Amino acid sequence: MVLVDRFRGFVFFVGVTLMTPLAVAAPTYTVTDLGTLGGAGSYGHGINASGLVTGGSWTTGNAAIYAFRNGGPAMQNLGTLGGTVWSFGYGINASGHVTGFASTTGNAANHAFLYRDSTMYDLGTLGGRDSRGIGINASGYVTGFADTTGNAAIHAFLYDGSTMRDLGTLGGAYSDGRGINDNGHVTGFSDISGNTARHAFLYDGSSMQDLGTLGGTNSTGYAINASGHVTGYAYTAGNAALHAFLHDGASMRDLGTLGGTNSRGYGINASGYVTGLSDTIGNAAEHAFLFDGSNMLDLNALITPTDPLFGIITLREAYGINDAGQIVANSANRAYLLTPVTETPAPEPATLALLAVGAIGVATARRRSRAMA
Repeated sequence: MVLVDRFRGFVFFVGVTLMTPLAVAAPTYTVTDLGTLGGAGSYGHGINASGLVTGGSWTTGNAAIYAFRNGGPAMQNLGTLGGTVWSFGYGINASGHVTGFASTTGNAANHAFLYRDSTMYDLGTLGGRDSRGIGINASGYVTGFADTTGNAAIHAFLYDGSTMRDLGTLGGAYSDGRGINDNGHVTGFSDISGNTARHAFLYDGSSMQDLGTLGGTNSTGYAINASGHVTGYAYTAGNAALHAFLHDGASMRDLGTLGGTNSRGYGINASGYVTGLSDTIGNAAEHAFLFDGSNMLDLNALITPTDPLFGIITLREAYGINDAGQIVANSANRAYLLTPVTETPAPEPATLALLAVGAIGVATARRRSRAMA
């Protein structure tokens, strides 16, 4: 009986040990310089599930800025819609298809494009001159904004593979689509009735929902994940500051800053991790951040110390983040891909102490068991 009681005591120690949580350290990252198209700099914006990135880069001689897609030994130039001025890639889906905007023949206009199968397709407009593609989902649906007939207004659109559809507004004159998920739900921002303010919206396939603000006048929805959660930025009460937010479908959460006045949310993944930029303490600089569900972390401090670029570059903003945790971020003039380093979390000191007690319990139980045998 005594042995049984002591054995139960040992089980108790094991149970406490297993129930004690492990400390989960902040992720660290290795950094890949994505290079350029021959010019002085590059700028990354979208990332897909495989870590392919799109954005824009100066070409040789800094003659123009063209959309790119990374992957392989060199950055791929996606070209234009016949113009010579510029193009830029904003979004990229799991198939590597890219959306953005590009100058048309004679540089007469800038149109939203869909790049797939080595071809850049012109998505047209809502009847006016210009358009811009920003977000793309797995089905190749695109959102962005376009001039309406007669260039009377600019409205958010949803391109469904064949037709560009006007998503309307929240009652005002202007709207802009920014992010789209695989359900075809769109976020962006729109003038409200009377054009007195612009608010973040969520379009659920049939209507626009006003997501409100953080107490101030304006807000912008920038990215949306599979659950319909939205990140962006909004003014706080009295328009005292502009802060990154996370809207979970019910309420808008203020994500704070890195110690300075302002921040902006640009990317969100399925886990609800958010990326963006924030003022640092004293508004001394703008740094890229990662919000890990609890805290806003400076991405510059998360580059693994063994990486050759640790302490050499300063990441100013982070845009897309995929479900594997890879992030596209930019310094003042360069695009980078950040890849998380897989690490085993270290036990808390309290856990180590309990493990030691458990080990003592095992040894004691064994000695007493042998003595009674």
